[in-house]
Amino acid sequence: MPAKPHGGKLVNRVVAEDRRSKLLEEAKELPKIEISKETAVEVENIAHGVYSPLEGFMTRNDFISVLETMRLENDLPWTIPIVLDVSLDELEKLEIREGDVVALVTNGDVEALMEVEEIYEFDKREYAEKVFKTTDLDHPGVKKVFEMRDRLVGGKIELLNRIENPFEKYTLQPIETRVLFKELGWRTIVGFQTRNAPHLGHEYVQKTALTFVDGLFINPVIGKKKKGDFRDEVILKAYEVLIEKYYLKNRAVLAILRTEMRYAGPREAIFHAIVRKNFGCTHFIVGRDHAGVGSYYKPYEAQEIFEEFPDLGITPIFFKQFYYCKKCYGYVNEAVCPHRGDDIIPPSGTKIREMLMEGKFPPREMMRPEVAEVILSFEKPFVD
Repeated sequence: MPAKPHGGKLVNRVVAEDRRSKLLEEAKELPKIEISKETAVEVENIAHGVYSPLEGFMTRNDFISVLETMRLENDLPWTIPIVLDVSLDELEKLEIREGDVVALVTNGDVEALMEVEEIYEFDKREYAEKVFKTTDLDHPGVKKVFEMRDRLVGGKIELLNRIENPFEKYTLQPIETRVLFKELGWRTIVGFQTRNAPHLGHEYVQKTALTFVDGLFINPVIGKKKKGDFRDEVILKAYEVLIEKYYLKNRAVLAILRTEMRYAGPREAIFHAIVRKNFGCTHFIVGRDHAGVGSYYKPYEAQEIFEEFPDLGITPIFFKQFYYCKKCYGYVNEAVCPHRGDDIIPPSGTKIREMLMEGKFPPREMMRPEVAEVILSFEKPFVD
């Protein structure tokens, strides 16, 4: 059976159709907080239970507890703040107070209602230091924190409208993946997080894990990324061809996670595991330097942090160093292959990107030619 949702119950904050028209009419008279597309996606994630047990943006006690202990105030594991930042000037201009109900608006359209439970200040430097282990503005996550507005607004949300989703055909909500996994007869499901087009190293990790479970849930992050990352549509098309040509039918499912990468390393690894647990995964693949960027985290720090969460409710599957071995004629890892030196070719995402940027096909021991062909069919496969 799929894993139980985090906290025991799958959150649903989507307004029923019979109430929707009435609430949309009422929203016309409410104060309106304009939110970004990225924040609007997070509202949807809350509403559909992707972030269960959260029912809205964090209030002060949960926010502080997550920073200090990596747990919610009720002691449930949670490592990344899910917060709504608003400027004090905007709050005063709109005369928003605790206890009010406000409309969350994207591009002029009401997306959700929010009950303002708490308005509070926060320390950006502390936020960055706790979550990212650095205050270096070269870190993309830190940079975003320091660009946040000066107040956080916490409270439950109710979703009235969904924002535009260019990847609707790849979108499944947790309630849908859980039904699908049951229909496929999967009792054990391993989740795979990615922000890259697949190379052979990824395929090796996925298929190794798939040896021990019933199904594989490939769940790419689709949303704002840093310069040089693969574009969303490239990732999806590359995985489509890989699954079609190299995976057994009914053993792998591809669906997206709409959010942005935070590059928080170990904390984000736990967060990613919790999200996949909400989709129904019983296991989660954690590779080397999961969700890392630059050299801010130790190579296996994102694996070591799982020791602090024996009550996580999803089983991590760790992969250490793996590579292509010329003598073994395939992908292996350091636990089974005796060869070293020139005999091994580590999968280098950087090298693969460089070759693709030059319009070249990476060697077959690095990437499937069908995958490379799909990537090279795009004029601009990488984020500018």
